Amino acid sequence: MRTGKLTVQLADIFTRVIDERAGVAFRAYDGSSAGPSDAASVLEICRPEAVAHIVIAPGELGLARAYVSGALELHGDFHAGLHAVRTHRRAVPWSERLRILRGLDLRALRWPPIPPEEMRPLQRPGRRHSRPRDAAAIAHHYDISNRFYEVVLGPSMAYTCACFRSPEATLEDAQAEKFDLVCRKLALEPGDRLLDVGAGWGGMVMHAAEHYDVQALGVTLSRPQVQWAQRAIAKRGLEDRAEVRFLDYRDVAETGFDAVSSIGLTEHIGVRNLPAYFNFLMSRLRPEGRLLNHTITRASNHQPNRVGKFINRYVFPDGELESPGTVISAMHDEGFEVRHTENLREHYSMTLREWGANLERGWKEAVSEAGERRARVWRLYMAASRMAFDLNHLELHQVLGVRPGSGGRSGMPLWPRWGNEWPLESRAGMRLTCLPERARLDA
Repeated sequence: MRTGKLTVQLADIFTRVIDERAGVAFRAYDGSSAGPSDAASVLEICRPEAVAHIVIAPGELGLARAYVSGALELHGDFHAGLHAVRTHRRAVPWSERLRILRGLDLRALRWPPIPPEEMRPLQRPGRRHSRPRDAAAIAHHYDISNRFYEVVLGPSMAYTCACFRSPEATLEDAQAEKFDLVCRKLALEPGDRLLDVGAGWGGMVMHAAEHYDVQALGVTLSRPQVQWAQRAIAKRGLEDRAEVRFLDYRDVAETGFDAVSSIGLTEHIGVRNLPAYFNFLMSRLRPEGRLLNHTITRASNHQPNRVGKFINRYVFPDGELESPGTVISAMHDEGFEVRHTENLREHYSMTLREWGANLERGWKEAVSEAGERRARVWRLYMAASRMAFDLNHLELHQVLGVRPGSGGRSGMPLWPRWGNEWPLESRAGMRLTCLPERARLDA
């Protein structure tokens, strides 16, 4: 089959689009090349399908299709190369884009096959955020292979932002610190009842049960997660205190919980459903019970709520990110008294750095478990997400709310104690002490 020849060299297009300060080298199947010979990252157009993908779906979706299919490759330091290309991209006028397009032989731009890992909107059952569609979206992302997630996430199997006490802290220590920070903010005490929605592989319920002696129930829509979590709970001897069920959080029948943790679920809810979401969580709490909502947020209200096309089709179908103000307002409007918020943006960048390093170290096993294309999706997804947190395009907020009790009582101490700042020194040099965690303002 005749494909025709390109009448412009691909390296010329690259140098027009990417500033030389990026320090990224380029080579292509047409024999052209550009950039420094000693570059730490090399962008390679391996096959004509890469050009076709980029022309047919300009922007992140076309680039993702080209990379996932293997028609485009980024050698060397993947994150550094992606970051350099993103931050040193030139604005190209439409007139010049048309000139470049005319220089491509359109016979070489036959529509290439879309990678089967892509989940397009028409393939999703039901309305956006309906129960069947939510279940399909969760299955698309989480039901890959528990072993694949073990390779990427490490022994903690914690798939949310960790909290690093220092730059030298290990990922495992940082994940344990994250769970403990949530427990401290929730003021968990022995005998308390905790509901963890979007429980994943059970890390939160196990930490709370083991270290705070609470009765912890977690729910998730991923059967493989439930199977893994139940085995881990049994292995740690926590069956009498910890449980993870295959259940939509909206079907939790129990009420009167002392605390609810939602770590990484809000991204799947959708802005229109936030009122119903927080209303339901409120209904599960006893008066003076606490909710800790931990979620990725967008850095500006000028950004769209819906995630980009690459994330939407390859990673988190139907995902939505709200601003921290939107989350706080929704909690407030449903009756929560919002007591504290914290942005852990830099910690998520560090978490993604560690996950990316795990994937590279375990690349062969990850490919064996999930296939090369799925592994490439994850390499691109984690590097791009890390870059977004670095550049403050994404943030991570924990928001603590309380269901007010009788007479407006919150059950909060005058000076909550959960961070690394205690004991404080006053400006006059006097040491301040904090009240017991459950001390009430009206005590």
